[in-house]
Amino acid sequence: MLARIDVSNLSGYDRVVVLQAHRRIAAHHAAQAFRAMASISELMHEQFDDDVELAHRATATEIRTGLSLTRRAADGELDLALDLRDRLPQVWDALNRGDIDVPKAKVIVTGTRHLSTAAARDVTDRIIGDAPGLTTGQLRARIAKLCISADPDDAQQRYQTAIEDRRVVLEANPDGTAHLTGYDLPADRAHAIARRINRLAHQLNTRHETRTIDQLRADVFLDLLEGRHTGGRVNDRGVVDLQVDLTTLMGLSETAGELNGYGPIVADLARQITEQQHGSQWRWTVTDPDTGQPLHEGITRRRPTTRQRRHVEARDRTCVFPGCRMPARNCDLDHRIPWSEGGPTRRRYLAAVCRHDHGNRHLCGWTYRPLPKGDYLWTSPLGHTYTTSGKPP
Repeated sequence: MLARIDVSNLSGYDRVVVLQAHRRIAAHHAAQAFRAMASISELMHEQFDDDVELAHRATATEIRTGLSLTRRAADGELDLALDLRDRLPQVWDALNRGDIDVPKAKVIVTGTRHLSTAAARDVTDRIIGDAPGLTTGQLRARIAKLCISADPDDAQQRYQTAIEDRRVVLEANPDGTAHLTGYDLPADRAHAIARRINRLAHQLNTRHETRTIDQLRADVFLDLLEGRHTGGRVNDRGVVDLQVDLTTLMGLSETAGELNGYGPIVADLARQITEQQHGSQWRWTVTDPDTGQPLHEGITRRRPTTRQRRHVEARDRTCVFPGCRMPARNCDLDHRIPWSEGGPTRRRYLAAVCRHDHGNRHLCGWTYRPLPKGDYLWTSPLGHTYTTSGKPP
């Protein structure tokens, strides 16, 4: 019946409803396809007397030829199907119901793959109810934080092991250019450096500049490594935001911290950031572990800032538009009631909204209002409503 609906005869509101219905149906069919792959695996295990390696190879080959996939793609699809069947059946159930789509299923499966089956299922149980309303980016960040909390010792060990493997790799490209990449770098230092490059690039981005912002970032990156002046203030340290629970800061728990614009970090690194400097300016917010609300904030270097902006940034942490994870520090402070209409410039009437979604609000007709506990209710021009939290996962 759904396939026979002519959406051009529907209202704008109902067209979105039909779109959502088609996505749910597609997710259901994807779940059934994964079940079929798993059933082929069962058959191959019987045929090859439980020779696991040979059965897996035979199954992947059947999938590869039957669906015209590359060998790598077939292996990936089969691995996902078996994970959904054996390891995380609740993810398969959500996919089969159409609550989540395949990209979200992959995020959950890959994000918990390093955990034991019991721990992975526990993390999944805690996230699966919220997954339908999260973007893959939000979902990935929340899973990372839950995984750190589920096994903090393992998270700390994996972090330290990765740091020991840090390296810089130069790769040549067929078009004559090159990739210069740093792998497994300390998250806090890499994030601060990226912020510094971004700030210098924006300083160079004057009205007379012909380079794009991406080109400017690349040129700043090269100039800094070569020791050349970039035209901006090379000693400009920038500001980086960290949020951490009070119990973690006191060493009473190992809940992950949150580095705005990057994601969750292990508790030990969060504590180090609040105690020392790497030459950049760090702004940190201590939160109530039960409510997530700010209790105290500090800064490792003095820098003039308005009390209102600091409060809104600490409260909202990111752009409050549905699904957006732009750090609040990089956002506009939007007057919920427009200034031109008499809206007061007070903290409760201000919200962090990134430049793009600020445009959506004023140009496309989106509206929003705050709800208790830091949530916001947004209404689209077609009448759909979305509840989103002002805090990232």
